[in-house]
Amino acid sequence: MLASASAHTIFQELWVNGVSAGHTTGIRVPSYDGPITDVTSNNVICNGGPNALNTPLPTAVINVPAGAQVTAEWHHTLTSAGTGDTADPIDPGHLGPVIVYLAKVDSALTKTVTGLKWFKIYEDGLDSNLQWAVTRLYKNKGKVSFTMPSCIQSGQYLLRAEIIALHGASSYPGAQLYMECAQINVTGGGNATPSGVNFPGAYAGTDPGIKFQLYYPTPTTYIVPGPTVFKC
Repeated sequence: MLASASAHTIFQELWVNGVSAGHTTGIRVPSYDGPITDVTSNNVICNGGPNALNTPLPTAVINVPAGAQVTAEWHHTLTSAGTGDTADPIDPGHLGPVIVYLAKVDSALTKTVTGLKWFKIYEDGLDSNLQWAVTRLYKNKGKVSFTMPSCIQSGQYLLRAEIIALHGASSYPGAQLYMECAQINVTGGGNATPSGVNFPGAYAGTDPGIKFQLYYPTPTTYIVPGPTVFKC
C-alpha cells in the first residue's frame, strides 16, 4: 500500500508498563480513520458520534496503576501494522503535536462524553532540533509513551489521545485532529482532582496551534493548543 493524501491514523492500542492491553481492547475505535476539522463540534471529544464508531462500544476497562508508564499506539488503519504501508502509522508529512488528556467519569463505559472536564497529562510539539512529535511517533512505529500522574484519584477515566496534523492548517478549518478515547481504571492513586477544560471549547479556530503555517517561513516555535500539562 502506498502513502496517499488520505493517510489518516487511529489510536488503537494501549500499553501499561510495557504490556499491551490488546489490539483495540478498551478503545472507542472509529469505523473511519479520517480527521475531525471542526473544533467546535462534539465530534472532537472522542472522534464522532455513535454513527462514526464501531458499535457497540467496548466493554473492557483497562487497569492503569497511578505512576505507570503508558504507551499509546497509532496505525494508519486497523490492519495496516506490519504490512509495509509507508503511511503507517501516519503519513510522515502529517507533522504536528501529540497530546493526551484524562477526564474523570463515574463509569468508563458511559455513552455520554459531553460536559466532561478534561485535563492534559502529556504534550509533545516541536523540539529545539525542529523535529515534530509526529516524526518521533513515525520513527517509533506509532508508539508514544507518557506517565500516568501518580497523585490523581483512583477511579475510572476516559483517556483521550490526539494527533494534530498541520499540513493544511494555514487556514481554518485545515488542521486535522485525530483522537480516540480509551476506557481506563486508575488504581493506587492519590487525592488530586485537577481542574479541566471542555471539548468542544478547549480549542478555537484562531488558536496559534490550530491555525498554523507549517511550510514557509520554516517554523522555529509552536504553541501546543489547550491548557498546560497537569503536574503532581
